[in-house]
Amino acid sequence: MTSTHEGTFEGLRGQLQEAAATFADGPDALEGILLGIVDDVDHAVREPLEIFPVCHHSPASAIAMARRLREKQPKVVYLELCEDMAPLLTELRNCKLPVAVQSFATEVDGFPVEWSPLSVVAPITEASAEYQAIAYALDTPGVELVLVDRSSDHVFQWDARATESAEPAAPDTPPAEEEAALHGDAVGVEIGDLRPRFAELEEHLLHHGKVRHWSEWWHQYVELPLGDSDHDTYRQVMLLIGSLFRRLAPGDAHRVRVDEDRERYMWTRMREHLAASGTDPADCLYVCGAFHAASRVAEFGVHGTDTFEISPPSATTWQHGLIPSSHAAIEAQFGLAAGSVSIAATVWAKNVRRTRVEPFRLAGQAGAKKSRAKKAAAPVGAAPELPPSDKLTGFLQRPPALDRLDEAELLGWSVEIVRAARRNGYLASTADGIAVFETSILLAGMRDRAKPTPYDFQDAAVTCIEKDTVPGRRDVRRLVEIMMGGDRVGQVGYEALPPLARDVHDRLAPLGLKLQQSGVQRALLDIASQPELERCSDALWMLRYLMPQGAARPIMGERKLGERPIQESWDLALGTYQRALIELGYEGVSIEQVLEQRLRRTAYDRRATAATVLEAVEDATLYLRSRRLADELGTHALEVLSAERSVDGAPEVLRRVRRLLAYYRTSEPVLPPWIESFAKTGYAHYCTLLPTAFTDDDATVRQVAAMLGFLFSMESLALSLGCDRTQLELAVAQSHPEEPSKTALLWAAQVQLGHLSRADLRAKCDELLGNPLVVPAYPRYLSGFVHALEPVPGLTDFVVEAVSNAFARLPDPVLLPWLPTLITTLRSGGSELAPLLIREAGRTFPGRLAALDAWVPPWRSQPGPEATLSTHSTEGAHGCTLLAAHPATCDAVAGLLGWEGTWETAEPDRPADAALLGRHPETAVALEVLLSGA
Repeated sequence: MTSTHEGTFEGLRGQLQEAAATFADGPDALEGILLGIVDDVDHAVREPLEIFPVCHHSPASAIAMARRLREKQPKVVYLELCEDMAPLLTELRNCKLPVAVQSFATEVDGFPVEWSPLSVVAPITEASAEYQAIAYALDTPGVELVLVDRSSDHVFQWDARATESAEPAAPDTPPAEEEAALHGDAVGVEIGDLRPRFAELEEHLLHHGKVRHWSEWWHQYVELPLGDSDHDTYRQVMLLIGSLFRRLAPGDAHRVRVDEDRERYMWTRMREHLAASGTDPADCLYVCGAFHAASRVAEFGVHGTDTFEISPPSATTWQHGLIPSSHAAIEAQFGLAAGSVSIAATVWAKNVRRTRVEPFRLAGQAGAKKSRAKKAAAPVGAAPELPPSDKLTGFLQRPPALDRLDEAELLGWSVEIVRAARRNGYLASTADGIAVFETSILLAGMRDRAKPTPYDFQDAAVTCIEKDTVPGRRDVRRLVEIMMGGDRVGQVGYEALPPLARDVHDRLAPLGLKLQQSGVQRALLDIASQPELERCSDALWMLRYLMPQGAARPIMGERKLGERPIQESWDLALGTYQRALIELGYEGVSIEQVLEQRLRRTAYDRRATAATVLEAVEDATLYLRSRRLADELGTHALEVLSAERSVDGAPEVLRRVRRLLAYYRTSEPVLPPWIESFAKTGYAHYCTLLPTAFTDDDATVRQVAAMLGFLFSMESLALSLGCDRTQLELAVAQSHPEEPSKTALLWAAQVQLGHLSRADLRAKCDELLGNPLVVPAYPRYLSGFVHALEPVPGLTDFVVEAVSNAFARLPDPVLLPWLPTLITTLRSGGSELAPLLIREAGRTFPGRLAALDAWVPPWRSQPGPEATLSTHSTEGAHGCTLLAAHPATCDAVAGLLGWEGTWETAEPDRPADAALLGRHPETAVALEVLLSGA
């Protein structure tokens, strides 16, 4: 073999030696690099197992691959793709390209927990060489497809994070567009990562090529020249590019080590397969990236060494499936220019028409024409191949030629962009179309190009049509991308979906919607007249919990504890969020199972709080209606609460335990044991923490108010279960806050316990308003009183009175600067309790402006105890005589109050009832107010 190929590239070597001597003033490193590139090409060409170098999503690579497969008809195709993805490739025929093959793991074993979930994707488009190889191998009898790249597990075994120290997290990047985020945070695996790893080299190529980005350079200097080249020319040029980028700044040491290990891995797997199957290397084809095709590792070739040891996989369980992809997602994940993959798809269609090469398509492929591959196949008895000759010298010396067909295509583009611009609000005319046509040619000439490229046309369209304004939602650059093919979004067919996704589609079938389609669809559920739709409602609410926000969005209807749905309206976009639905299928076989697993994972997380666990209990009851799971998680919430030493989650605990308690009291004959234990344990727990929370600066007034709210609202249940009220009284007595809002909160608690009367509380507030040194802090006291409405809602009228007294007594120089602070305090600290104050104020203050002048606050119009006592004492026993003479009046009042009783005969020796009224005048006053109001 060596003698057959000897001297193939001798002429090119001589020219490169002369060039190196001229430009480097003698033999130096430049000569070594240039001659080394030629040696790499020669080394790869000499390999008995034919190496087919490709670039990912390259139309030239796809055309050359289709042509070569029909000429050679290999019996084994080795493909650079994760070997564990092989079983999924047959499902590509049930999908609409582009899609991505995905490996996914939610629970990791052998990797750091913070890496979870692990995801690897390999996107596939029709204009890619690997799809041509896959379609040929799967639809041609007797052909075997072998994936030889490292497994998904090894992708993370060789990850830089596993060997290097942790680095600071990168700053947050702006959220990507919806189509560009289809791959999520997955690690991308592609065939042929051909891009300079030396920033200065890429900058040099872009500058001298007069292009803006790498995708444009590749299109101009590689895609177009190789579009019509023969197999040997294509192969040698791609090997030359791979070797060039490999020898000029290969990148950081870890990446180089991973690349070489991947090459050792692939050649080891190929030699193992050749030895096991006995296949002749001449009947095989190795499809890999051009960067890896120019490898010089010792394991390279069928006669390489077998010293590389493949490490065993970790214990992580991997799930595999297909997810939808898009041109924008591929561009975003692999750093390509926006619109470059769409332009590649356009070039692919053009090359197919021009070269008349019949591409391979999987039988039954969604969205593809019926393949005529079998009719166009070459005969089996093809002539033996001749040794390859030097094609590089002629290719590098050949000047570019203008294709006359491109002028007609450019004219069609110019007409189409004017039509699209008019539809989007631009004042474009035929003259603009002519200007775009001529400007495209002018730009190509200024950039030393033989013919305008789609990028030249895009720049010309922006210059001639957009000018300085964008009248609509899309600018001209985006219109050109859409015209070139747009952002095609793939779709995974029903048969290729995991069981969970198919179950979701089956359960939502009664809605009569095409859930596979992209976009938003409206679903109307009249559950009252169609009870069978309740199952659809249950599934939709679980999907809303598990999937991103836009996948299932309720428009009308809500899910609350103890309520049954009647009518609902939903906006569904399951086709747009198909990736998220598929990834749910990696976690279980039904959405109920996935939801239960997530609730358990949330509740038993080491960072979970009592509020978090109670939320999981509520979700289990709300979505799953599972008493078993709710009782299990509720018992765990009791353990978590007992271990907490802070009161950060007290407001959330209070809100959720109240809601759960109200639900169980109305829907269950008896309370679950766990919630009784929770009330009993929580009562003792918060009594213990209360004195410390009052003095702790880290504990907010809202948290302390929530603790008191728990204690007062759960007091009756806790006392019935054996708790002692003395514990609460001692906790309040031991509390000595210094912060004004907490002081007001303590006063409210003392009022609730009966240790402080309202008159004393009113006197304390009057004292605060009368002290000029305390007046600036009075809003903080009011904030405490507002939060006190959580544990003591009976103080609502007093809070209204306190605020009113402040407005009445404070002078304008004090009141006006304080008013913004008061409003801010009420809005920030009492937003949840503001409705109570508004309702009480509306009941207290007059409803009309004219009545305000004569209005007297109720806390000032009450008669004093002394006047009431003297008035009633002068009547003596006449009150009793009048009452006995007219019993109907007393019976009517008793009926109004809801009291049923019997009359008793008065005894002469008993004291007069008027004395009782004199000692307790409040009752008579309240009765008078009630009667006057009635």
